[in-house]
Amino acid sequence: MLSRAANNLIWIERYMERGNGMLSLLKVNFSANQDSPELFSWSPIIKNYNASENDFYTEDAIECIEYLIFNTENPNSILNLVTKARENARSVQEHLSRELWLCINNYYLYLTQKDLKTKLRTEDPVVFLDELKKFHLMYIGTMDITQERGPSYYFMNVGRFLERLIQISEFTAMKLIEVSKTTDSLEQSFYWKNLLLSVGGYQLYLKTYKSSFQEDNVIHMLFQDQLFPRSMYYCVNKLNRHVKQLIDIQELEKNNTEFLLGKLESTIKYATIESINQQGLNQFVLGIKQDIKNISFSINTVYFSHSN
Repeated sequence: MLSRAANNLIWIERYMERGNGMLSLLKVNFSANQDSPELFSWSPIIKNYNASENDFYTEDAIECIEYLIFNTENPNSILNLVTKARENARSVQEHLSRELWLCINNYYLYLTQKDLKTKLRTEDPVVFLDELKKFHLMYIGTMDITQERGPSYYFMNVGRFLERLIQISEFTAMKLIEVSKTTDSLEQSFYWKNLLLSVGGYQLYLKTYKSSFQEDNVIHMLFQDQLFPRSMYYCVNKLNRHVKQLIDIQELEKNNTEFLLGKLESTIKYATIESINQQGLNQFVLGIKQDIKNISFSINTVYFSHSN
């Protein structure tokens, strides 16, 4: 497979996974902001996802959601992410199932409807965000069911799990900043609950721990749980697996990506709460973010001639 095609396949998944994570964050923060606007500001989300040159800021929920979904000047808006995913998909249609291409194209056509902004402002924002989330769920299911197992599937999963790792680390880092601003245990538990909701781990946490939202339990679940699809360990394991499959079928050459993935997997797997507390949770997360950055750099610059 041409490196250009492989790169496009990776970025289709990265764009779609990023959009899915952003919508989850917007939905959870909207509900939390309605109850406790003093605790759940919009500024951290805007700061994290505003990749444009303008200094956009607002604490108006609808303005923020509209900006992060529709603003064409922000490369990380949902509209721009889906547009770029569609452009990449169109250039590699021969590597995608027809159903998967239709999923992306239909999502793009929905987002470009002229009355969609009005719909956001006149209807329940949660219902609106759920409608957009359905396109992502449809996409994920269609990809799993219709995409043939082979180089295209493996490259796309490299993109999916790499982006998911980045999302988890960024979401956790955002919440750590908020947690550090208060010593009130109740407020801290609100932040941990909010984080679990944002990554889809709230229900599993309650089933597993049946207790209040304790930092040690949340961190263990987000970083080390082997069965939670959005834990760090799960994503690194999957990413490592798909990279090895691509090497086995000679679509990728061996380089230090395997080493970097093994290093990150060991860091996560063998970390203890005591060792994390000893260096500080924030430092631990920053170290993991740097490891992920190194892996992303290795994949995008060693295997491919350019990145998006």
